[in-house]
Amino acid sequence: MTLSRDMVLDALRTVDLPDGGNLVSKDLVRALAVEDGAVRFVIEADSPERARALGDVRLQAEATVRAMEGVSRVSVALTAHGPAASAKGPAPALKLGRHPTNTPGKQAVKGVRNIIAIGSGKGGVGKSTVSSNLAVALARHGLRVGLLDADIYGPSQPRMMGVDRRPASPDGKTIIPLQAHGVTMISIGLMLKEDDAVIWRGPMLMGALQQLLTQVEWGNLDVLLVDMPPGTGDIQLTLCSKFDVRGAIIVSTPQDVALLDARKALRAFQTLKTPVLGLIENMSTFICPKCGHEEHIFGEGGVRREAEKQGLRFLGELPLSVEVRLAGDSGVPVAATDSLVAGAYERMAARLIDVLADG
Repeated sequence: MTLSRDMVLDALRTVDLPDGGNLVSKDLVRALAVEDGAVRFVIEADSPERARALGDVRLQAEATVRAMEGVSRVSVALTAHGPAASAKGPAPALKLGRHPTNTPGKQAVKGVRNIIAIGSGKGGVGKSTVSSNLAVALARHGLRVGLLDADIYGPSQPRMMGVDRRPASPDGKTIIPLQAHGVTMISIGLMLKEDDAVIWRGPMLMGALQQLLTQVEWGNLDVLLVDMPPGTGDIQLTLCSKFDVRGAIIVSTPQDVALLDARKALRAFQTLKTPVLGLIENMSTFICPKCGHEEHIFGEGGVRREAEKQGLRFLGELPLSVEVRLAGDSGVPVAATDSLVAGAYERMAARLIDVLADG
């Protein structure tokens, strides 16, 4: 018999909650994905306190699913979204996309120690996937981490982080961020329907970025990762010229055409006097899941060589993996699991922590 979502949900109905009901009857199961014997899902609590109280429930849910016939692997994440209204509810009384305000000098973001921009010269190199997984990996190292989805035309972090609730705005000015996989996150995608398009000119983009940085109640963070749009446009200019950015990380695949654009992103950050903390090579190699053959589809070692050429740190290489894609689509970043691929992000996070410690 083929394992299905309904079968997993039936099993999770046997996992009781301390205050009555079960995981399914209380609608706590999110982003359930079942494929080739691998099962992933999120248990979503309505507050951080509630999430902490459900630690034993998460372990019981994992054991219950692991015992099912046909299950080869289980990944269960426990998350909390805080006091947020349903995405189907009314929009917060907040207007995004105003014109930017001019302030003298560079602004700090209250409570945030380090702002790090994650950029790329072109789209399609996996920058957003790297951003979400690096954020989770840093959080697993014990840092207080925020993730800002600044790719306003193409926000993807709500799907990748498994968040589908609208952030609250109690006074029409303050924005309450959400929590997922130990990361505090916000995205304009949480304030839109999934298939809505943002059709804004540059000044509105710049104003929206200012709002997401200054009106969100980030709390105290060690690191705020900013998932930038590809290229070298208004968002990059606004972030680096108006805010105190600790540095930037460039993501590229090893192929020559991607490196051409990565160099442009590198030059843009240097022109804006933003230190480049390091380069990351994504999709460095593909390992066939059936036969184990390894192939360098996009070339080999191109980003490492570029880092050496530019005198910059090489933060690591990441494989092209079906598992990473499935994890992102299901809302449970692979860095939140016990996968071997998660280890690559753990090592990369450790290197970044060392870079920040070096000053």
